[in-house]
Amino acid sequence: MYSTTARLPYGQKVQFSGQNVSTQADNSSALYLVATPIGNLGDISSRALDVLQSVNVVAAEDTRHSRHLLQHFAINTRLIAYHEHNEEQQTPVLLKMLAEGESIALVSDAGTPLVSDPGYRLVSAALERGVRVIPIPGACAAIAALSASGLPTDRFVFEGFLPAKQGARVRHLDSLKDEQRTLVFYESCHRIVLSLKDMVSVFGSERQAVLARELTKTFETIRKYSLGELADWVEQDSNQQKGEIVLLVEGAETSNEGDAMLLAKLLPALVKELPVKQAAKIASQVTGVNKNKLYKQALKLKSNSK
Repeated sequence: MYSTTARLPYGQKVQFSGQNVSTQADNSSALYLVATPIGNLGDISSRALDVLQSVNVVAAEDTRHSRHLLQHFAINTRLIAYHEHNEEQQTPVLLKMLAEGESIALVSDAGTPLVSDPGYRLVSAALERGVRVIPIPGACAAIAALSASGLPTDRFVFEGFLPAKQGARVRHLDSLKDEQRTLVFYESCHRIVLSLKDMVSVFGSERQAVLARELTKTFETIRKYSLGELADWVEQDSNQQKGEIVLLVEGAETSNEGDAMLLAKLLPALVKELPVKQAAKIASQVTGVNKNKLYKQALKLKSNSK
């Protein structure tokens, strides 16, 4: 057993004793952004439960969905709808409640609010009015998928959902083809096959990509292939076209004419003197080109030299 006290912003205090967590907070006139589970209900935090229990109102993207969550944890806080179709009308209503000293918890259907979900208008307006905006961290599908992807995590860009229409989708992907950071997308199960085909067309079939599907749920799937292999696999397996999907694609390689000329001379010379794997590793370290791609090139060079 242990006991300690942690200070939080705005004078809040959380006391820990063993695994029992209690929160004492002044909830007056505060907007809480409460992360909820993306699948497994065990991922909700004690602090999130305390806030959902103590606020005056929970503003939910889908009240039917959130009601099940609250009922599961025996929370009876009043629910009101706040989604993309009523955001403009509901924002002034919620701001008036905050101005009158009430506290509000904003939740999305799953994960962290405002990540490809409504709420920007409300948060921006609340900050302008000097209302406390307090994030209650927790699950986020994009971050969970990135952490388990095996792709570079030091620099990434979150692109949310791609356009539904192919022309707009291809144009958007084309604007990202030279982006060197890891790309993170949310995608509809109804469009995943078409989007993957468009990615192959724009980015090429060799880039590494990851499908993270139904994270934290019973049929959680995380698979890493080349884009071409991933597109074929998903198209052939209808089970991979179901549920909530995060799609990640490695960034474009850093390259310039000088690097290309160096690589054209360096890799053949290394292959002559070293094992293929070691030659690819050294060439990657010198030029910054993806090691796996260089390994394939080195294999071809080795084969052609026999």
